[in-house]
Amino acid sequence: MLSMRLRADLALVICALIWGATFVVIKDALADMSVITYIAVRFGIAAVLMAMIYRRAVRTLTLREVWAGAQIGIFMFAGYMFQITGLRWTTPSKAAFVTGMYVVFVPIVQAIFGMRRVSVWIWAGAIAALAGLYFLSVPPQGLGGLNRGDPIVFGCAVMFAFHMIFISRNVEKYSVASLSFLQVATTAVLATVLVPIAAAAGWEQPKLVWTRYVVFAVLATAIGATVICFSLQTWAQKHTSASRAAILLTLEPVFAAVTSVTLGGERIGARMLLGALLIFGGILVAEWKGSSEGQPGEIPA
Repeated sequence: MLSMRLRADLALVICALIWGATFVVIKDALADMSVITYIAVRFGIAAVLMAMIYRRAVRTLTLREVWAGAQIGIFMFAGYMFQITGLRWTTPSKAAFVTGMYVVFVPIVQAIFGMRRVSVWIWAGAIAALAGLYFLSVPPQGLGGLNRGDPIVFGCAVMFAFHMIFISRNVEKYSVASLSFLQVATTAVLATVLVPIAAAAGWEQPKLVWTRYVVFAVLATAIGATVICFSLQTWAQKHTSASRAAILLTLEPVFAAVTSVTLGGERIGARMLLGALLIFGGILVAEWKGSSEGQPGEIPA
């Protein structure tokens, strides 16, 4: 019988697999959808589905739960705004690497704000995973200089770090069902409200062309990458720390590369293998040597 922590680890691996498989799907869909419209539609559909799935929890929501879930949702919304906006002007490989930098931001933020003592093994695992992300995602010629999208995606990494930390901060107090629904619903509401504001301010004109691919992309990311993944992530973080969860989720670009090799015919090179091995090494270090790190409940309110 698997321990609860191993089940949580497996849930996070499943999240990384789904997110990795849908990364390119999102970029391609942006040809027929504006960024904010995509977020509003994706998370709106997901919120409706989650309201049905978690209807008992939704009916008994308290103001404290709503505020906790809204805080998580604000960071989620900001993270996706940065990521998907930046993805319009940078490559998926660069975006994957810059997004994955949250693996080191999580322990840094926890250390700066005194939320938890992060063990040296977690730091070692995070740095190894970040190095692996670089070799896996960035071509041999390097980042090739910053483009317009890279610093925008950097903001996404910071927001996702806070998103993971705030899940760990609240998941011991409130139900997984409530927090899962509320963070998605908050993102949907914020994106929907922002659509007309962005149009009026001239930031982005709404665009939505219902091609077959757009329908597929929206449903795949709403159901798989949102309803399933954020429910699993929230539950998993009840049984493991935010920093360990961040390291496990660096498997996302590994699965993205596997998908590219399997479906896109991309060849596996030594650089890709080195990156994957460093990520796996970082995970092993964090799992085996970092097991003495405290659990999420140690983070003070």
